[in-house]
This record gives sequence, C-alpha cells and structure tokens, in this order.
Amino acid sequence: MGLLKGLFHRKKGWLENVRLWRKPEDLYGEEEQGWGNWEDEMEDGEGRKGRVVLPDEWDGMASGSDFVSAPKRKQSLGILDVHDAAQRQEFVQSCLDRMGDAAKELEGLTFEYNMVTSYLKDMEEIEALPESERAELNAAAQKIQDLEDKQDVYLKKKNRLSDEKYHKMERMEDEAEEGCRKLAETENYQNLIRQDMSRLEGEKHAYHYRKGELRAAVADAKGMAVICSMALVVCFVILFTLQYVLEMDTQMGFLLTAGFAALVITMLYLKYTEAVKELKRVEKGINRIILLQNRVKIRYVNNTNLLDYLYMKYQVSSGKELAGLWEKYQVEKEERKRYREAELELDDYHQELLNILKCYQVKDPAIWLHQTAALLDNREMVEIRHDLIIRRQSLRKRMDYNKEMIINKAEEEIRELVEDYPQYAEEVARMVQR
Repeated sequence: MGLLKGLFHRKKGWLENVRLWRKPEDLYGEEEQGWGNWEDEMEDGEGRKGRVVLPDEWDGMASGSDFVSAPKRKQSLGILDVHDAAQRQEFVQSCLDRMGDAAKELEGLTFEYNMVTSYLKDMEEIEALPESERAELNAAAQKIQDLEDKQDVYLKKKNRLSDEKYHKMERMEDEAEEGCRKLAETENYQNLIRQDMSRLEGEKHAYHYRKGELRAAVADAKGMAVICSMALVVCFVILFTLQYVLEMDTQMGFLLTAGFAALVITMLYLKYTEAVKELKRVEKGINRIILLQNRVKIRYVNNTNLLDYLYMKYQVSSGKELAGLWEKYQVEKEERKRYREAELELDDYHQELLNILKCYQVKDPAIWLHQTAALLDNREMVEIRHDLIIRRQSLRKRMDYNKEMIINKAEEEIRELVEDYPQYAEEVARMVQR
C-alpha cells in the first residue's frame, strides 16, 4: 500500500497547480446580488481566506453530495469480476484515463481562471488610483474614445462607395474628369443627332404626302382635259347638226364653244405643268433628305460606337453615373484620408494609454485599449466586473467538479480496489506508474 500511495503522489505531482486560492476582495459582494446558497472557503499560503458563492442550480454539484458512498463503491466493485485480469486492467485504465482527461481540462481551466482573476486585479488597481492619476488616465482614454466615435460615424455612413468601386475610381483617377467631359459631350451630340434624324424623318413624311397630292393633281388635270375634249366634240356635233340639219345659224355657238374650250384647256395645262414642276422639286427634296439621313445615320452609328466604348472603358451606363461616382470618390477619398490619419493618431494614443497603465502595474494593459468606455463610465466598469465574476465562478465550479468528482473519485475507486484485493496491488501500481 505504501508503494501504491507513493506512485499516486508521483502521478499527481503535475496536478498540484489545481490548488486555487481566494482573496476576500475578489468577490466584490456578488453574493448580495442573489447568488446561491453554496459557499466554499479556501486558505492561501499567507493564511488569508476567501469564499466562492455559486448559483442555486449548482448547489450540491461540487459540494461533495454527489460523491459515491462507500457502500455504492463496494457495489460497483461487486459488479466487476476483479479476478478477471482483463476486466480488472480495463477498470484501472478507465480510472486513470478519467484522471488524465480531467487533469488536462483543469490545466486549461486554471489558465483561464488566473487570467480572469488578473483582469479583476487590474480593475482594482485602476479604481484605486489617486484622483490626479486617474484624471490623466481618463484623458488618454477620452482621446481614444473620441477618435473611435469618429471612425464609427464614417463606417456607419450610408451610401458609401464600396471598396470595389472606390478602387476602380482610384485606378482611373487621372482620366476620370476628362472621361466625364467626353461622355457629356458625346451624349449631347447623340441627342442632337437623334433630333436631326427625327426632324429629317418628319420632313420626309411631309414631302411624301405632298408628292401624293401633286400626283393626284396631275391625274385630275389629265382627267379634266379628257372630259373637256369629249365635251367639245359633243358640242361641235350638236352645232353641226343644228347647222346642217335644221339649217340654223351656229357661227356664234362655234365661237363661244371654241373660246370656252380654249380657256379651259389653257387653265388645265397651266395647272398640269405647275403640278409636274412641283412634283419634280418634291422628288429632288426627297432625294436630298435621304442623302442627309444617310449622313446622319453614319454619324449616329459612329457616335453610338464611341459611347459604347466609353461606357465599357469607364464601366458605367451613362455619363451621369460616372459624374456621380467621381463626385462621391472625391468625398470618399478625403474621408478615407482623415480616417487613416485618425488611425495613426489612434496608434499614438494607444501607446500613450499603454505607457500610463504600465506605470500603475496593470498586468494586461492591452485589453483596456478596447474598453475605454469602462474607464470613462463607472457603469460600464461595473458591468464588466460583474461578467468577469460570473465567468470566474463558472470556471471554479468546473474546476471543482473535475478535481473532486472525477480525479478524487477515480483515485478512491482504485484505492478501494487495492484495499479490498491487496494481492493485485503490485499490478495496479505498475499500471499507475506507466
């Protein structure tokens, strides 16, 4: 048994860091805020004592009430066929594995626990500063807070250029202004060309309409000439009949008929010739308009191709879009410049705050660079302290559970096995030593 105890002590040597001490000032009165009914008291190397207060729902979990009693352990060993070497070795190895896993967990929990405790001690150091030194610390923190607020305003600003659009405008910065001018001129010229095409098309339709009217007038003149000719023939037939059949004097009738016919034919001829001349002028006008349309269409195609190229070059769909991007880029460029300058100033102020905190023996000053609000507002400090205490209590509960409910229980089970069956002590000792 002495050999086994010695092996256990050597096996447990690397677990000695699980001893945790509490100072009374570490609790900050959290027991007054409704935390549970279970307390643990430990003593450090200097004789100081402290308590750990955990929530109600944790009551009994780490207090030892869940430990397996001796009769129950006897019962568990009774289920085990101790005389079966395989079962016996499997049982001992299971206990050792649980102890090893719990020890690894304790190592991580201890590190986290010490870190949280260090944060709380740093808060104590800061709150205990004299008024003049605290004012200096707050002034440095206020500088950082002001710069961070300005940066937040910039980052939360709506309608900011995306990084992609910003870098695109940055690449074409030297030619963007000229591009805006070219696009504006080209788009204006495109509108003028469209107006010319629309006007020419209207004139062309008007000429075609007039051409139709003139062709109808020429056809009417020809028809009237035929009708007049036929009427003249009929009149002459009637007059010849009256003169030779009825022997009437129709000389005056011939004169009047001939004169009227000559007048009508002359008027029709003048109307016809005038319509024909105007028709020729209209057809020439239509040809001229078609030539102008062809020239304008060529300009339209060339200008459209130029616009498409400029849109593709500047990756926009209109000159107005490019002008808007250019204007936003100039504003964004200035804001980003101020943002970078603020970052440089922020680095200086961070260093200033770090130097001040180092002078006051703050163990981890870097964490306060991102918690300046807590330095300036006591309510924030209280909130952070509250969260840290809750975290530390949770860590302590887990540490106690791993140590008392797992490691100690596994040790007790192995010790119980050796006490009940001393003939296997050497074998168990060899397994523990491994």
